[in-house]
Amino acid sequence: MRDRGRDGRGRFPPTQIAEVKALACELPAISGRPISRWSSAEIASEAVERGIVCQLSGTTVWRWLAEDAIRPWSWRSWVFPRDPEFAAKAGRVLDLYERRWKGKRLHPGDYVISADEKTQLQALLRRHPLVPPGPGRPGLVEHEYRRAGTLSYLAAMDVHDPARGLFGRIEPRISNQAFDALIEQVMTAKPYRDARRVFVIVDNGTIHRGQAARDRLRARWPNLRLVHLPVHASWLNQIEIYFSILARKALTPCHFQSLEDLANRVLSFQTHYQQTARPFDWTFTRTDLNNLLARLHNDGRVAIAA
Repeated sequence: MRDRGRDGRGRFPPTQIAEVKALACELPAISGRPISRWSSAEIASEAVERGIVCQLSGTTVWRWLAEDAIRPWSWRSWVFPRDPEFAAKAGRVLDLYERRWKGKRLHPGDYVISADEKTQLQALLRRHPLVPPGPGRPGLVEHEYRRAGTLSYLAAMDVHDPARGLFGRIEPRISNQAFDALIEQVMTAKPYRDARRVFVIVDNGTIHRGQAARDRLRARWPNLRLVHLPVHASWLNQIEIYFSILARKALTPCHFQSLEDLANRVLSFQTHYQQTARPFDWTFTRTDLNNLLARLHNDGRVAIAA
């Protein structure tokens, strides 16, 4: 029986190190342990119990795992792609960002709009006014607050020229009528009202989901093409970047006297942003998408082909 410890020079054979790393990539439940994440000490103990090594310290395990950036004690939330047409749907959107549609360059009279809604924006009134930052300290925001209600913000942005086209509206709640009113803002403004085609990229939210939404909007705007992202792919919608900027620059910290105060802030920021807006430097392409899906497929995190 071969020695399951260190060699004559006090080093562990590479095969044993590899076995310990493989153990770290298993779920603890496989070993019958009532835990959901390994610590380096627990991995060392399990390796000894399995006979992989005769003795091993948690510090040594931690050093081995660090070499390959393996962190079995770390978890993060993940949305698994489940749309069987994920690659095809996402690819169409990425092509539009590069001014292509069905393998051909977009016509100069074609435009690409990214649209979505930011719901449940809260007007929180802090119990003490905000204190601006001072020497040696950040600004101060009171922890306790009073709720003054919620509203929704619907927005649409020309991805190739947001300074030309950034539209938004405040609504008490989202609805088909609210989204259609946003689209009307877009489609009655130049140059979109006279465009050859206007591609509007949306996710699968209820107010713009599926063929029913396509038919509803196309009946009124024949030059409009509603393009749906795959399910769970809002991260591919460029309007989400604008929403993150809005949240960071205009809504944090959240301190508003009323819903009207909150609505004025949102729409005022929209006007302010549009004055200096530039297209986002979008670099994620079809090639990157296919590489990502292939990597997730090989890693067992997605069950669809790229």
